[in-house]
Amino acid sequence: MPVRPVIHVGVDGSWRDTGALEWALQESLLRHEPLQAVHVIEGKLRHARGWDLDVVDDSSMEIVSEVQKHLDESPGSLDHEADLVVGPPARTLTELAAGSRLLVVGRRGMGTFKRLLIGSTSEAVAGTAMVPVVIVPEHWQPGDHSGPVLVAVDDSENNDAIIEFGIQEATERGLAVRLVHVWDLPAMYRWDAMNVAGVSAEWTENAKGHFENVIAEWRQKHPGLEIHADVRRGHPVDGVVTAASEYDAQLLVVGTQHHTRLRSFVVGSVTRGVLHHATCPLAVVPAGHER
Repeated sequence: MPVRPVIHVGVDGSWRDTGALEWALQESLLRHEPLQAVHVIEGKLRHARGWDLDVVDDSSMEIVSEVQKHLDESPGSLDHEADLVVGPPARTLTELAAGSRLLVVGRRGMGTFKRLLIGSTSEAVAGTAMVPVVIVPEHWQPGDHSGPVLVAVDDSENNDAIIEFGIQEATERGLAVRLVHVWDLPAMYRWDAMNVAGVSAEWTENAKGHFENVIAEWRQKHPGLEIHADVRRGHPVDGVVTAASEYDAQLLVVGTQHHTRLRSFVVGSVTRGVLHHATCPLAVVPAGHER
């Protein structure tokens, strides 16, 4: 199925604060591709007791009009559009974005626990979309980060899609790419303090050797690209989030797992943990996604 060169972005009444629309606009300029902003009204809300249907619809149309005006005033002379759609937000966004280039959504926290909680729509979209999803933190602005594109990889053979996505994003921005692999010893080794040091050193060297070979292959494909590896021991979520903070990553890229029985993608525990704690824009790339 050919990819439609359209970037979709979900917007709501707080679109000026979430950062998603600004990130999507930046991406559309880099790719020279149009943007489709979508405001989704939950169908049940329109008919909920105590809600005035006209008020709900008027408020939603006002949001769409404001977004369209913002898009019209943005640079690039691209044919951006803002639409109003009724339906379940997560499912509607993923269905509209199917076959397109990218889906962008915002992430908001709650109260003083902003780094611990994310909106249900963000996580649901990340786990079901068939295209890459970029989740942008609240109040993000261009220039907030100055580091490379960080790609979190595991020790499987299923990293090509996320590495390719990270490389394309880095190439568009003139950035370096850093592959980050975080590993830890299985529990069976941890009780034996005498052998932990030796096993840990051996595993570290093996992992470094493996990812140096991976990098060498990608350098051959992209000879002008600066690409490095960072192999560290620790909890995967903490290690990836810490690395993104240390390098001041402009974009963090992770993957999802394909669940063939359900014909969908599932957000693994590491990806879900990173979703909750990352402070930079996060790209979630479906397993096997082809650029």
